[in-house]
Amino acid sequence: MSELQKIAVMIDADNTQLSKMADILREISTRGRIVVKRAYGNWRKDTLKNWETPIKGLAIKAEQQFDYVSGKNATDMALVIDTIELLHTNIYDAFVIVSSDSDYTPLAIKLHESGVYVMGVGEKKTPVSFRNACDEFLFLENISAAVETPQAGAVPAPAEEKPAKTESGGAADKADAAASMQPAEGKPASESRPAEDTAARADADETDSIEEIHALLRKAYDTYQDEDGYVYVATAGHFLKRTKPDFDCRTYGYTKLSQLLRAFPKKYELKRYGGKGAAANVAYKCPEKNN
Repeated sequence: MSELQKIAVMIDADNTQLSKMADILREISTRGRIVVKRAYGNWRKDTLKNWETPIKGLAIKAEQQFDYVSGKNATDMALVIDTIELLHTNIYDAFVIVSSDSDYTPLAIKLHESGVYVMGVGEKKTPVSFRNACDEFLFLENISAAVETPQAGAVPAPAEEKPAKTESGGAADKADAAASMQPAEGKPASESRPAEDTAARADADETDSIEEIHALLRKAYDTYQDEDGYVYVATAGHFLKRTKPDFDCRTYGYTKLSQLLRAFPKKYELKRYGGKGAAANVAYKCPEKNN
């Protein structure tokens, strides 16, 4: 994905975490230039009173939306209307919806159909319909204050298997890191999964299934392998993001896709192709399919 020029970030304050807001904006900034930052809510509510100082510091425009009927807020409708108005200006090439509410699924679909890039940001309990309506979906649980790119090999692999040493400085590594949603130290999903209701747990289990990722990596291998029987890791990463918008290496305890591949030496064989200077491209193949 090339760098986006004009990003509009639309925040549903009732359905996101204030403590993560600075990190969310920092993560989105790695994709391009943020030109609109708006947060929607009824700021008279006790639950939102602590937002005032932080959003001022983050230069987020607060949009007041009163609750017309007791027990039912109109925040989502106000956010949707403003987003469509911004879309029709034809100025923005990407919209970010920060919420875990599935009510924004039709909005994400409409934005996608209009040809703009759509990113969602929410918790792992976010319904799969909303996640799949976006071009890219980022889990709040994968965002931490330490979002700076670590040095190669700085993040340990999960205990069951240790990956080999990570290549550094290559062009493929940069694309690999982009596909993995800007590296940050994370824990295996089994250690960080929150206590949710049964439906939310089912969604989380589906999201965290490493077997699904293995199946997609094999599909990428079958589709894109070159004459030597290898497929570039960067190519596979782009394929994963297109087919599974909420894919993020940090969900599985890795910072890069190449690290995930190295953790399963029986499934993947990696190879480095030389590039300019210290740059190198990393590719893999599935030995059991390489006849």
